[in-house]
Amino acid sequence: MLALLHDVSSSEMRMLKTDDIDQQAHSVRLGKRPHPVPLDPASWTVLQRCLAHHEAWPTANPHVMVTKGTKAGRSPASTSYLSHVLDDCGFPPRMIRSTRLVDLANTMDPKLVAAAFGMDPQAP
Repeated sequence: MLALLHDVSSSEMRMLKTDDIDQQAHSVRLGKRPHPVPLDPASWTVLQRCLAHHEAWPTANPHVMVTKGTKAGRSPASTSYLSHVLDDCGFPPRMIRSTRLVDLANTMDPKLVAAAFGMDPQAP
């Protein structure tokens, strides 16, 4: 969802920690983006499900995405895990992300696109 709607890279998703989430503002801090990214209701719902799953596991791993291999430690999910997590749907995360970015750039106001990616509205 985050790749599709917010152009979140695999690296940004891997490194997302529970403290990067602002429950009040329904936003997340992603990678080196200068501003928190506000989430739409669908993305927020998916993120809440991920957090509920995270809380149900006996783990102290601070990352949102925790796998069987990382639940005992504090490291993020592997790059390989993330590149194959969507294999069943037939579309890799990079393709989904690229498709969304091109679509947004071609169909929306650049200032709205900038806001969706947590950028300064003057950037476009």
